[in-house]
Amino acid sequence: MVHVYGPHIFHTAHEHVWEYINRFGEMMPYNHRVKATTQGRVFSLPVNLLTINQFFGTTLSPAEAESFIAGKADTSITEPQTFREQGLRFVGPELYEAFFDGYTRKQWGVDPDELPASILARLPVRFNYEDSYFNHPYQAIPRNGYTPIVENILDHANITVTLGVAKTRAELAAFDHAVWSGPIDAYFDHEHGRLGYRTLDFERQVHDDDFQGCPVMNYCDAEVPYTRITEHKHFAPWESHDRSVTYHEYSRLCGDTDIPYYPIRLVKEKDQLRRYVDMASKLSNITFVGRLGTYRYLDMDVTIHEALGAVRALLGAWENGTRPSAFSVDPL
Repeated sequence: MVHVYGPHIFHTAHEHVWEYINRFGEMMPYNHRVKATTQGRVFSLPVNLLTINQFFGTTLSPAEAESFIAGKADTSITEPQTFREQGLRFVGPELYEAFFDGYTRKQWGVDPDELPASILARLPVRFNYEDSYFNHPYQAIPRNGYTPIVENILDHANITVTLGVAKTRAELAAFDHAVWSGPIDAYFDHEHGRLGYRTLDFERQVHDDDFQGCPVMNYCDAEVPYTRITEHKHFAPWESHDRSVTYHEYSRLCGDTDIPYYPIRLVKEKDQLRRYVDMASKLSNITFVGRLGTYRYLDMDVTIHEALGAVRALLGAWENGTRPSAFSVDPL
């Protein structure tokens, strides 16, 4: 039940994805709530009406808060191009500096002006007191963790699991078809250079009682070296524990021997990715899937949704006698 690679809360708006995951394990209702420490105070995230009133020392109504934040926004930025411009246009300088600038520098390792505006565009500001982190209708965590779910998915007569074996491009060429969920640049032996990934380091600690009172506490100030602390007993509120496991989470550039967690997708990486996509599109016996195979930041539900779509596309191509596509979703 300890998520050793960072917390994974299952959430989706896709009913067929929800039905799929429930075939393999019991999903317990879980409403994820996140807190943030910034400038010596604790607030709720995403930024909501409580956050706004606490931060500015006000008692604004929803309509008053919306007007108030609109007055803070930098309206001279008409078409934001960068993360910083989007933040300033979105919430104004005070909230941007407090909640987004420092955290982003730690999370991505670059100046916010080097990141596209689209990264921040998906972060909501709510003008009510709703503090649930996700707004999907289906939200849960497996009662017994994710390992039994993966084991149940793999428990099939047509599936053989072999661990600790690396496959080269030349070896995979001998197969009728292969599905590759590793890094796309690794498949091509980094022919056009290594794509940029971030990796994570976790510092585990064990405590008596309750350490921080919530599952996730973000640390938004740039001078705090870690991005967040996760406390895993709070991800299973149906259980009771006298002790507690926490992880301090540190983000850094992924080295050659590190585990890649998520793509950076700066301009340089997009140009490299285009070269790899062009190479992949010429192949007929391999399909690239997942966060690493398509070099995109994907949540679990989107990964499952796209995997099911890739299966349908493969089966359809074989039944029709046509050439399967290397990608079921355009990664560019």
